Amino acid sequence: MGQLPATLSFWHPAALVATFGGAGLLPRAPGTWGSLAATLLAIAIQRYAGTPGLVIAIVVAFAVGWWATKIYLTRGDDPDPGSVVIDEVIGQWITILAVPPSAVYYVFAFLLFRFFDIYKPWPIRLIDRRVPGALGVILDDVLAGVFAAIVLLIALWIEQGI
Repeated sequence: MGQLPATLSFWHPAALVATFGGAGLLPRAPGTWGSLAATLLAIAIQRYAGTPGLVIAIVVAFAVGWWATKIYLTRGDDPDPGSVVIDEVIGQWITILAVPPSAVYYVFAFLLFRFFDIYKPWPIRLIDRRVPGALGVILDDVLAGVFAAIVLLIALWIEQGI
């Protein structure tokens, strides 16, 4: 189970944002829990606000997530704590932008994002290792989301025979 830094209350706004309402504190694989929660919320956002709503949510999550992660990191000693999952949320939402609303595509978006987030192929790994602080925590997941989205777009292109 992920843990909060000792000097940060669960109810602190930075903790709530960084852990995505506590998803990052669930036992085993907090990044997967964060991605799953992000996927479920993305479905609702797309249903009620469409793709523009999801783009706005990504921009807001990036700005607020950067702020929250910066505070979270200053309260602990881990440079990239597993309990911080707002980065997975942003990356997962970027991936979902590439697919039409469909349960099958959402599953593929979830799996592909998790693949790129976990294995971190180049240049994702380079960003993960070289960009310090809150920005680095978020940027590797942004790039994983972009890579997963590109793969999905290529798959859609092939599927549609274009």
